[in-house]
Parts: sequence; structure tokens; C-alpha cells
Amino acid sequence: MKSITVHGIDGETEKLINERAKSAGTSVNKIVKELLAKALGLGKDKNDHRDEFSDLFGLWTEEDEKQFLEAVKDLESVEPGDWR
Repeated sequence: MKSITVHGIDGETEKLINERAKSAGTSVNKIVKELLAKALGLGKDKNDHRDEFSDLFGLWTEEDEKQFLEAVKDLESVEPGDWR
């Protein structure tokens, strides 16, 4: 794979790249490659923004689903008196 050297990166950009690499627990090189790929629209659908919201969702276990369904069970029926 070819190497590229980027000259003249300003201090704020360098700081943000380093912070992102540290928070992701990965190398600066990997973060720069990810940023370039994302900016160029490589590797995924440009309209796929799931990664941007990953901290807001997750997977439910069967127990989580069971608890949720039990909690909303009373919402499945309509009481005629509620509509007067």
C-alpha cells in the first residue's frame, strides 16, 4: 500500500485527530485512513448514518424484550370509558 505524507496540518486538526484516535483506542494512522475513506464515500452507503447514532441504540436480550412487553401489556386494550 502506498504511503502519503501530509504537510502543514494545523494544530487544531492535529489535536482533534489525536483525540479521536485516543478515544477510539486506535492509531492516528487508522483514524486518518477512516476519515479519508468516509470523506470520499468509500466502504459504505453515503446515506448510512447509523454509526453516528450508535451510542443511542443497542440490542435487546430476550429478557429485555419480555420485560418491555410486560410493561406495555395494558396498552394493547382499549377501555370504552376512555372514549367518552
